[in-house]
Amino acid sequence: MTVQKKRRWKTLTIRSEISTKWYVSGVLSMFIGGLIFWSILSYGHYVQQTFLPTPGQVFQRLFTQLNEVTFWNNVGISLFRILMGFLLASLLAIPLGILAGAYKFAEAILVPPTEFIRYMPATAFIPLIMVWSGIGETAKIIVIFIGCFFQLLLMVADNTRAVSNDLLQVSYTLGAKQWQVIEKVLIPALLPDLMNTLRLIIGWAWTYLVVAELVAASSGLGFSIMKAQRFLNTDQIFAGIIVIGLLGLLTDRIFAYCHRKFFPWLERR
Repeated sequence: MTVQKKRRWKTLTIRSEISTKWYVSGVLSMFIGGLIFWSILSYGHYVQQTFLPTPGQVFQRLFTQLNEVTFWNNVGISLFRILMGFLLASLLAIPLGILAGAYKFAEAILVPPTEFIRYMPATAFIPLIMVWSGIGETAKIIVIFIGCFFQLLLMVADNTRAVSNDLLQVSYTLGAKQWQVIEKVLIPALLPDLMNTLRLIIGWAWTYLVVAELVAASSGLGFSIMKAQRFLNTDQIFAGIIVIGLLGLLTDRIFAYCHRKFFPWLERR
């Protein structure tokens, strides 16, 4: 077997590394392939433009919106709702998750009801949320909070349990008190996994944005999408979806950058 064939075979093995060139080529080919398929369906009139606008129409609508003040106001309002719901969920779920992962009595109290509630869709709570908090900004933030909180608590508890018990026992052997073990050993050890967990949860927060803005909203990216749907402005719907995707990707890349910055030894490994 030649060296070239060996290299090709190696790229097909489980978890084998590939060059940056091959990685970028794969990403670009998927995007370009999707764009070509979309263009064939729309420009070829295989699907009516009322239901599937052309890429040109969507990007034209997107560039038009970039020059509108209303669009940027909607972006700012949606970002505010996402960040507030996500931060509120994180402030409550992280300490409770650490508690549930570290102590069995806390796990018995917190995990079973959380496991039960997390299967309830956030949309089912919208009528109750409107009764409890009205139709203002609080209601929209609560929807995002509910969508994130219960999942985050369970995932943080799992991150805490994943910390090696031997590491904790060595700390006790060296004379550390219980609170010192939590503060100096447990929390630092779970931080890398916690960062990845938060990265996943912020993605879920973006998926709940449109749901949150169904609550009698008059602004926001989700509202603009729902408004466009009433008039069958599918190009505006596509543009709104692309903007949400790009903003979600931006927040994901921020977390990925922070992970590389704060835990460089893990990235090198």
